[in-house]
This record gives sequence, structure tokens and C-alpha cells, in this order.
Amino acid sequence: MTELTHLREYTKELKKRLPREYFKPVPSRLLWLIPHLGSIVACIWLLYTYDLPVLVKLGVSFLISLSFSALGFLAHEVLHGSVVKTPFVRDTVGAICFAPFALGPKIWRKWHNVEHHGHTQGDQDPDAMGTLEDFHNRRGVRALYSLHPQIRSFVTFGAFFIWFTLHAFFMLVQFFPSLSKRDRAHVALQFVLPIAGWTLFLVWFGWDLFLYAYLIPHFLANFTVMSYIATNHMLNPLTPVNDPLANSLTVTKPRWVDAIHLNFSHHTEHHVFPAMNPKYAPKVKALMKELWPDRYNEMPHWRALQAIWRTPRLYRNESELADPKRQLAYPVLGRGLVVGETKGVPYSETENPHVEHVTSERIAETAPRPAN
Repeated sequence: MTELTHLREYTKELKKRLPREYFKPVPSRLLWLIPHLGSIVACIWLLYTYDLPVLVKLGVSFLISLSFSALGFLAHEVLHGSVVKTPFVRDTVGAICFAPFALGPKIWRKWHNVEHHGHTQGDQDPDAMGTLEDFHNRRGVRALYSLHPQIRSFVTFGAFFIWFTLHAFFMLVQFFPSLSKRDRAHVALQFVLPIAGWTLFLVWFGWDLFLYAYLIPHFLANFTVMSYIATNHMLNPLTPVNDPLANSLTVTKPRWVDAIHLNFSHHTEHHVFPAMNPKYAPKVKALMKELWPDRYNEMPHWRALQAIWRTPRLYRNESELADPKRQLAYPVLGRGLVVGETKGVPYSETENPHVEHVTSERIAETAPRPAN
């Protein structure tokens, strides 16, 4: 097993070799608002003006979903401060881009920038998958793992159509009590306003336009976003040290897809430099592969999704995923997972058969929290 290296060691080496301009905001990324907001408005106008066949309406819904997804990726980089530094502009753009998901910028920064980046694949990471502790303590998890693996995977991928929005709501509920009174007001307003806006859209234009202009695109955009989020870390080990080359995965896509999705596929690079604009991610990727070729994890996006389909989402220990009903263990990236080969091994045949499960107490996260 490769020894873990702290995030700061990677950033120290990379900063010696990267141009200083890579660490500056890139305001020109705001220009992406024009084609995507324009496309959404044009598609809604088309649906409202013409009595289109159902298949054509579905095609228009798909086009809207592409822009919803892209705006979500733009919000992600804007709210990391890699586009503009002015708080009002940053939060306004973030709120507009995340409006299709009913997600506000303040709760996103708390959930994603602070907790996820500060505790990636550790015990306090709100995006990390569960352990066998969850299987033993949660009835819903036990019910899910009582299903046939193929059915369970079908349910998991089916949840992708709503999970980003749903998880955002869970994060609001989780972090709301810990916020100051003023922040609670901001978070509540940022949650209510987009919902009120889409509700008014429904009341004003009716169910048919709402279905094709918002509801279907919303589900499709959720799936697109989750197809990346699911592969960002869910095949990686749990790590007591915040080592982004161990706990993150970059997936490969055609260049034109990367252009539309703003290089969101370069996730290892993002975890090394969260505040660096993704515009420079390909250059950082090339340098990391040169410096640490044996540590760097990447695979085609479809391969990563295939591996997600074929493996369970519970950790038996830091280095193994587990199907507790069938007593099967699956290795993770860097710990034995081979692309295209995702077969489970009986607990009795693994290297550490005495390890029954890992609890949150055993995953002591030591990484510093990034600035909000």
C-alpha cells in the first residue's frame, strides 16, 4: 500500500513549477453565463410559443438540462473564488447558477468548501460513503443491501436523477442549527427564493411548460452532475490524511465535453488547488502525472461509472468496500482495484479478514480547513 502524503506536500512541489498567473481569478469565465442563460431562455420561449411534438419537447428539455448542468459547474468554480473575488458578485452569480437545484451559495460554501475539502474522505466529510457501522445501525441501508446487487445498483443510479438536490437539502438541515442568526436568515432566503421562483413559473405557465422547461431538465441535470460526483471519490479509499492523489479520481472525457463542463472531470487537480480556476487543470494534471505517475488516479468516465455500478457503497475498512449481506469485499483505487475487474472476494480470502468494519472514530481526519 502506498504511504499517504499530505496535501501540503503536493502544493509545495507544484507551486515551484507553476506560473503565478495560474493562481489568479479568471473573470472571463463569467462569459459562460451568456450562452447557457441564453439557451435556457430560447428553449423556454420555443416550448411556450409552439405546439411541439413530445419527442421534440424532450429534445428541448435535454438542451435545457445541458445548460443547467454547466451552470452548476460554473457555480462551483465561482464559489471557490477562482473567477471573481468580490463577495456580492460571487454570491449573486452562484445563486443564479445553482437556482435550478434550489441550492444557495452560503450553505454550499459551508458544505463543500469547508467540510468536504477540509475533510475529504475522512470522518467529517459530508460526501463520504457509509461504513458497515451504518449497515448495522440504519434500517434503510440494510433494506438496500438486501436487494440483488444489480437491482441495488439500478436504485442507486436511479437516485442520481434527484440526489444532488436532495443532498443539498440534507446539508441545509444538517448545518442550519450551527449557523449564526444572520447566516440562518441568508441561508433560508437563498433556499426559498429559487423554490418560490419555480413555483411562480408553474402557476403562471401551467404544468405542461413546467414539466418540459424545468422538471425534466432538473432531473437530467441532477443525473449529469451526480455522474461526476459519484466518481470523484466513491472508488477511493478512506484516508486519515488528506491525500488528494489517494482519495480523489480524475475521469477522462472528450475535449468538447470538458469544454462544456468546464473541466469538472479534473477532480484530483481541483482538490490539490481548490481556488485555482479549472481552466488550468489540464496543465496541472500533466505536471502531477510527471511528478507522481505511480500515485495519480484517472480512468475514462464510463469505466468509473461501470465500477460504481459493480461495487457496493459501504466501506468495510479504509481499503475495502463491502457487500455485508453476501460477505464480499471489493478493493478500492490504489489498493487493488483493476479497471474493468470489479469482482468481490469473500471476507475470508482478504488480507485482513479480522477487520469486520471501520467506524467513524477510526478515521481521524488531520487536514486543515480551507478558507470559506
